[in-house]
Order: sequence, then structure tokens, then C-alpha cells
Amino acid sequence: MDLFEIIGGRLDVIEEESEQPDFSRECSHMEGLGQDRGPAQGQKGPTQRFSVDTNDSLRFEACDTPSPTGQDDVFGATENENGVIRNKLQEKVSEMENFAGHLEEIFLTVEENFGRREQHLEQHYNDVLQTLSQRYDDRGAALQEEKKSKLESLYGQLLECGRALDSSKELIESAQEVHRCHDKRLFLKMVVPTINRIEAFAKDDIDLNLSTSLEFNTPLSDLSDVKTMMDSINVVPAPSAPVINPQSPNSASQTSLHVCWSLFSDDTVEYYELYYRPVLEDCPPSDSSAPPVSQVKVKETHCTVSELLPNAQYELWVTATNTTGISPASEKALYMTVPSPPVLNSRSYMSCPEAALIRWESGNTNPVDSYTVEISEVTSDGAEGDIKESIVAVPSCQCLVQLQPGLSYVISVRAVNIGGPSERSEGLTVHTTGTYFSLLEDSSHHCLYFSEDMLTISYGYDDLPISAMAFDDIGFTRCVAVLGDLIPVRGRHYWEVELDDGTEYRVGVAYEDTDRDSYLGANNTSWCMRHILTPTRHKYEFLHNGWSPDLRITVNPVRIGVVLDYDLGSLSFYNVDLKQHLHTFQCHFRNFVHPCFGLDNPGELSVHNGIQSPKFTFT
Repeated sequence: MDLFEIIGGRLDVIEEESEQPDFSRECSHMEGLGQDRGPAQGQKGPTQRFSVDTNDSLRFEACDTPSPTGQDDVFGATENENGVIRNKLQEKVSEMENFAGHLEEIFLTVEENFGRREQHLEQHYNDVLQTLSQRYDDRGAALQEEKKSKLESLYGQLLECGRALDSSKELIESAQEVHRCHDKRLFLKMVVPTINRIEAFAKDDIDLNLSTSLEFNTPLSDLSDVKTMMDSINVVPAPSAPVINPQSPNSASQTSLHVCWSLFSDDTVEYYELYYRPVLEDCPPSDSSAPPVSQVKVKETHCTVSELLPNAQYELWVTATNTTGISPASEKALYMTVPSPPVLNSRSYMSCPEAALIRWESGNTNPVDSYTVEISEVTSDGAEGDIKESIVAVPSCQCLVQLQPGLSYVISVRAVNIGGPSERSEGLTVHTTGTYFSLLEDSSHHCLYFSEDMLTISYGYDDLPISAMAFDDIGFTRCVAVLGDLIPVRGRHYWEVELDDGTEYRVGVAYEDTDRDSYLGANNTSWCMRHILTPTRHKYEFLHNGWSPDLRITVNPVRIGVVLDYDLGSLSFYNVDLKQHLHTFQCHFRNFVHPCFGLDNPGELSVHNGIQSPKFTFT
């Protein structure tokens, strides 16, 4: 069975087991909830479900199914807990799959290197055997030549001895014939030549020693080249090029990087040299003004590089060295240090009793992968408690978070990249006692002035310079007005407006795309309460699409309460000092609306938000 199949099978079992605890835990909560005390059977009451739409906004939708008291909270906590456990298990499964794949790659590489080394060793020994066989053939041929020469010499000497014996035999036979001759005259005639021949034969020197040695010379064989070949097997080769591993998650800090690499062979290495330098977009590495290359020598296949820049990209490569030489440089890898903490914008955040929209600035020159929002409650003694919820993988610099009414929270943000999360940003305290928003200065008319807290506007008599009268499609051009940045959450919102009797104003709500070249209340995208000064009285109008009902208000309101209720589809106005209802628009908002404030004559208007809706507004 393949290693990948074995590991894949185990991972499938882990995933199945990871789903079972969530199901069992959910069932246990369901059983526990079934035993709790709740409303009588058949009794139904409307509940609200908190949801997020596609444009990162929250909605409260009515649910027909009744639920026991506190059951939504329990279900929410259970779902959050199950989601956290499921995410952790999925991360573990993903890590194990990656690790299994990495192991399989290492196994395949080791097997390939072993086969290559085995083939190299076999070829090496074949070369040695071939060299020795050639030496053997050469030595055998030389020995045959020496043998042939010795045999030829001995054969020639043997022929000489044979001829000498034949001559000696012939003389002996001649001497015997002379000796047997009885004729004295013939004897004397034959004896003298015979004696001369014998004397001449005796004078010849016959060498009876062997002309050649019977021993064979044994010359010393020069096997130095064979010895060199044999010794070369034990020589350590220079290492191959290392391979830098991709950056592991959470392996860095703001000023350090943990770098790992591998040597996919059986090479012998004494030490490694790691090179690194920061990568600058406007400065290529070949430029002479590029940052210098730093170097670290280590023994292991990992190293922690410190004293680096936060949220910076670094280029790294490594070489291996042993007694034979230095390996080629590895391919260059890119690592990232952890980002700097984001900077929360304390003026642009929005909140309501059920949620808050938090905005921040990255605080980093290089982009980050995502953000993590951490939420903790403020205890009764004003101290920050433990983190109760974390929202991960936030892609942009804003996040809409769900909160509980009537509490105080401290919200902080971390920036995350491949190296890990940054330190926590400075905390932002959010109170969910009411609706809080700020004014959108970009949408304002050029004649408006703003206070430092961006909650008071004034319309002065002084003319502005022409440079300040830049007309565009964002700001109001005819009506001296400004929009408020209300949180995009459906439900009930309340705020108050404070002004004096001598100010003509318009207060209400409008769509974000309302006509900037029109007056508030004069179109079908805005609803407002208008105050007009006449020579005889104070006139009040409740305008929408240029039409107003015929209403008369006897007591001039100085502090106006505005209630926006998406669920009921209504916009109501109240005289806060008298707790008096003034008027209610019944409308079905097709989209989220923004508070709007306008001044028709010089004066001042102050917005009060973040306050709890008074009881008289619920009647």
C-alpha cells in the first residue's frame, strides 16, 4: 500500500471523527435545552435572528419559531464553540496532509538518490575490474613472449649439442676403423688425417651450460591508478545544492525569521551559510544601491535571523560546505516578517446596541494577508477582561461585530501575514448603550464648519475663499447639509439633535445616493423635519418628496429625538424636553439610510448620540 494512501486514509478517519464531536455536542445541548423551563406549549413570541448580508452588514430578521428564554444565546455559544473546534481540526488535518506530502517527497528523493548512488558505485567497480582485466591480459601476453624466447634459445642449444654428438660419433667410428685396419701402409695413410680431425674436434669448445635461465622474471605491477580509483570511492563528494523550505505559518516575529531548508541526498555537510537581504520594490537586486547581503554560518538545517524590519519581505538562499568544497547556491526564497500593529480609528467607528463597525489603518507599507479582531468585555471595576471572541480572516480594514446591548467592550486588531499575527493594536472602548456615529465631512456643503469631535456643525456669515468651494459629486451643493455615518445594521436607532429657536434647519435621514444638488425632503430619497422662521410664527414641516402633512407645533422643540426603526419601517421625531411625539413617517426603506442634518440660515447644530433610547419613544 502506498504511503500516501495510508496517510490519506488516516486523515479521512480524523475528519470523520472531527465531525462526530460537533454533532454529539449539539445533540447534548439540544437535550439540555429541551429540559429547561420555557413558555407554555402553543405560546409563540417573535424572536430575532442576527445575520450578515453580502456587503458586510448585519440584519435582524424575524423568526416564527419560538425558543425558550436564553436558548438563542446557548445556540449561539454552541455554534461558536463548534465552529472554533471544527476550524482547529481542519487546520490540523491540513497540516498533517501537508506534512504527509512533504514526507512522501523526501522518501521519493531518498530512494532516487540511493538508486543513483548504487548505479554510480556499480559503474565505479566495473571500471576497476576492467582495468585489472586489461592489466592481466597485458601481463599474460608478456609472459608468453618470454616463454617463447626461452624455449627457442634452449632448442637452438639442443641442436648444437646434437650436431656435436654426431661429429663425435663419426670420429669414434673412423678411429675404430683405423684401429682395425691390418694393412700397415693403409693404417699410416689413414691415421694422420684421423688424428688431425680428432685434434681439431678436441680444440672446439662446446658450452654445456644452459643458455637461458629457467626462472621467469616477476616484475612489480604498477597499480597506482587502480589504487587511486579504489580510494576515490571513499572520497566525500561536494554537497549538492540545498532546498529552502517555504515559509511556515507563525514562524516569524516583527524582527526575526525562522528559516528551514533540506538536503535531499546523503551528502556530508560540515556547515551551512545562509544569505539574506531585504527586497525593495523600487530597488532591484542588481542595482548598486540595493541593500547589502548579510550572512550567517550555522551547523543545523535551520536558523533564526534577527534584527530585521517589520512586515518586510526578505530574499534568502543557502549553501552547504564540506572538506571537498562548497555546494551550488539554493534557489532563492521569499520570507515575510510579522506586520506592525494596526492603528484603530477612534473617530470613524460606529455602534448600536447590537453591533459595532470598527475601522482601522494598516500601519504597514507592505500589504497584509488578513486581520484578526479580538473582543473583550469591560468588567464592573472598569478593567479589561479576557478575550471572549476573535474574528479571523478579515480581508479589509473594517469589521462589523456582533455585541450585546448595554455593555462596554474593548476591541483590538492584529494584522496577519504568512509570518504570523502582529502585536495587538491599542484597544478601542465601545459602549452599546445606544447608537453612535460620526459626521461624514466629505459629504458636507462647503459652507459648514465642524467642531473637533465632529458632532457639531455651524453655518457662518463669512464667505469662504474660492479654493474652499470645490464642487464635486460627493458634497451637497445646494442644501447646506451633511450626512452621518450610521452603522449598516437593521433594527432600532436613536439619536438627538440640539439647536435654538433662531435656527432654520432640516433633520432626518437620507439614502447615501441622495441627490446632492437637491434640498433634503424635496426628493423621494430623503425624509426630514424642517423648521422655518416666518414673521408671525415658527413653522414646522415633515417633508418627503416635497410633500408635508398639515401639522402645527405649539412649543418649539430645542432638543429633538429621532427614532429610526427598520423593522417597523418608521422614522419618528420627538420633543425630548416635553417627551412629546411630533410625527412619524411610515416607509419601507429599500436600503440603509444615513442621518442628515442641514442649516438653512447661519446657526449651529449639535448631534448627541451613543445614548439610550428613552422609554417614551417606545409608546
